[in-house]
Amino acid sequence: MQELVKRIRTRFDHQQARLVLKETYQAKMIFAYKGGMWRAGPELINLCSVCDTDVVLLDIYDTPVLVNTELLKSQAMQLWQEQMNAWHSEYEEMSKER
Repeated sequence: MQELVKRIRTRFDHQQARLVLKETYQAKMIFAYKGGMWRAGPELINLCSVCDTDVVLLDIYDTPVLVNTELLKSQAMQLWQEQMNAWHSEYEEMSKER
C-alpha cells in the first residue's frame, strides 16, 4: 500500500512540475518590440509569415502597433528556439528523475 501511495505522489509531483515548467517558459517567451509586447510562438511566427512587410498588428495587450513583420518574425523565431531548447533540456532532466 505504501508503495502505491509513493507512486501516486511521484506522478502528481511530476505533473505539477510540468505545469510549473510550462508557465515558466511561456513567461520567458514575452518580449518587447516597437512599443508593443509580444509572445514568441507559432501563432506570431505564422502571422508574420503571411502578412506584408509593414502592417499593424495587435500585441498581447490588444494594442495596435505598426511593425516590420520580417524583423518581428526574426526576433520571435530566435527567442522561441532558444526557450524551446532550454525547456526541452529541462524537461528531459526532470523526466530522468522520475
